Amino acid sequence: MSLRAAWPERRPEPTARRQRPWGALALLALTGIFLIRTGLPDRPGGPPRPGPTRAAPAAPAPAAPPLPRSVPDRVVIPALQVSAPVIARGLDAHGAIEAPPSADTRVTGWYRDAPTPGERGTAVLVGHVDSYTGPAVFYGLGGLKRGATVEVRRRDGRRAVFAVYSVRTFAKDRFPAEQVYGSTGRPELRLLTCGGSYHAGSGYAGNVVVFARLVTPRGGHPAAGAP
Repeated sequence: MSLRAAWPERRPEPTARRQRPWGALALLALTGIFLIRTGLPDRPGGPPRPGPTRAAPAAPAPAAPPLPRSVPDRVVIPALQVSAPVIARGLDAHGAIEAPPSADTRVTGWYRDAPTPGERGTAVLVGHVDSYTGPAVFYGLGGLKRGATVEVRRRDGRRAVFAVYSVRTFAKDRFPAEQVYGSTGRPELRLLTCGGSYHAGSGYAGNVVVFARLVTPRGGHPAAGAP
């Protein structure tokens, strides 16, 4: 898996994006996500884990209409006191989603071949859970509760606000790609990091996945409805 230290150059927003079928990509992509970790062997208990009451499938609020495409710049999660830059990531030579640079564990990555946050479809943000120096940007992800908000600030000035409706941990060897990545026909967001039990040598056994739905687009240009 590639961990690049340099930030990618900003590029003009594409008029059309390449379409990749999640079914063919997802399992390979997740092999990279669990490698984001290095683990904190001296930290008792490890990062928070989702409880059974947080796995309910019910949505917290009606979905908002989709927004046009615009690259994300920052993700804000008030409940975790997270405000982090977002950079675009692609796939590495092994077909895995590139992790954010290991030199800065406070940065998150957006998978650029998926929808942008707020577009119709499922946008994906990934982040480190920890390092040998301490908790990283998504360390507290497993502790998010249903109804918590995730705000993604976009390059067009809009703020796409999502409400969490489920937080799950999935074993990396039984990852339900279609359930996580598949489109619901609405603007949704997935936040991913490492999770589950930690074993020296093999790392975390699973991935924490936050499921969230667009509920309030704010600011920017006049709101656009669904095409």
